[in-house]
Amino acid sequence: MTVDSAELVVETPYIWRARRPDARHRLICFPHAGAGAGAYAEWADLLPPEIELVAVQLPGRQNRIMEDPFTETGPLVRVLAQALRPILNSPVLDGSFAFFGHSCGAVMAYELARVLRGRGTAGPGHLFFSAQPAPQLFDQVPRLHDLTDEEFREEVARLGGLDPEIAEDDDVMDALLPTLRADFEMWEQHPVAPGEPLDIPITVLSGRDDPRAPGTTVEGWREHTTGPFHAEYYPGGHFYFLDAPAEVVGFLGQSLLTPSLTGRVS
Repeated sequence: MTVDSAELVVETPYIWRARRPDARHRLICFPHAGAGAGAYAEWADLLPPEIELVAVQLPGRQNRIMEDPFTETGPLVRVLAQALRPILNSPVLDGSFAFFGHSCGAVMAYELARVLRGRGTAGPGHLFFSAQPAPQLFDQVPRLHDLTDEEFREEVARLGGLDPEIAEDDDVMDALLPTLRADFEMWEQHPVAPGEPLDIPITVLSGRDDPRAPGTTVEGWREHTTGPFHAEYYPGGHFYFLDAPAEVVGFLGQSLLTPSLTGRVS
């Protein structure tokens, strides 16, 4: 039930936020390949009123469709660390906040958490990684970026996540595919540098029938934290959360408000 209605709106080129001035926590969400911040719009009213939603918007999609997408992960993560920093009356990386990333968005969130630690600045109190194998197991997932256009389009459609009208519209798909391919190419080739594990609680979420993130691969994230680790599975495939958004977002909210469920949030 919606208690405190909030709308996800554009604040800066990189930040869409559903403001809740009295919120105690903030959930910062990172998009999957080809997706924009709007992928999380429905979540604003599904989260408890104590939690404010922020969604990251990248170039090459939605209101930034005319901009070129990033092609290198290093510059992307450095830009995000700057773009999400506390500024004026729009602090994002302050107070109690957590990261959620789906698919390649999980790696984006992980690398940003590592950058923040390296700079000695405040980091997330919890990391939620969805439908993404742990870095040391990336090679267990078939790569898509080097497929032909026809093969790539078929595989992307098979994963789900696209409205049927979009998937069947050749003109729309032709416009979306360059950004989708750029994202897959960037993250599928991203080498995660070795380093000390984080000390942040990590919770992984995945669909039980996800061909790109089997349970054995997502649970490999356990090696990347000295803090609590928890795995949560749902019916469905790679885009399991589209089938039951209220259940998934409810779990995230409960995890943040009742830290003993999945680990302590700072």
